Amino acid sequence: MKKLLIASLLLSTLAQADVEISDARVRAVPPGQKMTGAFMEIKNSGADLQVVSAESSISKVVELHTHIKDGEVMRMRKIPAIDLSANSTTHLKPGGLHVMFIGLKEPLTIDQKIDLKLNFSDGSSQALEVPVKMIQKPGMMKHDMKH
Repeated sequence: MKKLLIASLLLSTLAQADVEISDARVRAVPPGQKMTGAFMEIKNSGADLQVVSAESSISKVVELHTHIKDGEVMRMRKIPAIDLSANSTTHLKPGGLHVMFIGLKEPLTIDQKIDLKLNFSDGSSQALEVPVKMIQKPGMMKHDMKH
């Protein structure tokens, strides 16, 4: 039994070493809004893997999402997993794949760090502290107010 536990912990550690997460951020939302998303880059330098779920204390529900085109409208959809192909980088970004927080328990503030745990198909997980940032929605242009 001890050998099985040690082997399991070793495999979990090896899988984490193959996954590198960068540029993680959570979208700041106005007070009263009950949903937001997290975005990041996930570099997988190992074998094919999937993010199969996510957890956080900031909301009642945490789901993996993507956007699909339904006629002329883009819609968010819950998905069962996010594929992380071997030796590639997967981009979670506005208008694409992301982690969705539904039923925020309290307002978020800029630069606040939130807890996020990603669970992978090999049984490993990775805990993150992710800052809350202002994130431009896709298709919106920044306007310079100086003339």
